[in-house]
Amino acid sequence: MTSESLQTAPAPTRRTVVAAVGAAGLAAALTACGSSDDSSSSDSSNTQAGDNASGGSDSSASSGAGGAALAKTTDIPEGGGKIFKDPAVVVTQPSAGTYKAFSSKCTHQGCAVTQITGDVIVCPCHKSEFSVTDGSVKKGPATQPLPEQSITVTGDSITLA
Repeated sequence: MTSESLQTAPAPTRRTVVAAVGAAGLAAALTACGSSDDSSSSDSSNTQAGDNASGGSDSSASSGAGGAALAKTTDIPEGGGKIFKDPAVVVTQPSAGTYKAFSSKCTHQGCAVTQITGDVIVCPCHKSEFSVTDGSVKKGPATQPLPEQSITVTGDSITLA
């Protein structure tokens, strides 16, 4: 045997260990905050989440396409709204005949909002709440409102502009 075969590998440096632990923690945090389980939670009849399961023109919605039909006006409850998974948009009817649309991505960490309870849009990740009227923050940790999206209401059809 030679002395070369008896040498052991050097132990990792403190810097390497700290960097590895930090990277593992960051990965765990991003996984927890960015995950979405695609299940819909319903607390009220105003809650609609997920896959455009209601009838009508919802099935013709396409991702990001301008002019794509989202829903019929009768699909959006007064004082509440409906969440569309594709495209990622929330359509609300804060008062009779007034329709608004917002991005369904929470401004806190990008989670998809999954429910509308009463007059608020709720993010499941950290429980931020947004107004169905203007997308403003009603309860944090989010500090920025949901970005407004352009929609067009023609007759009983709501389309993404």
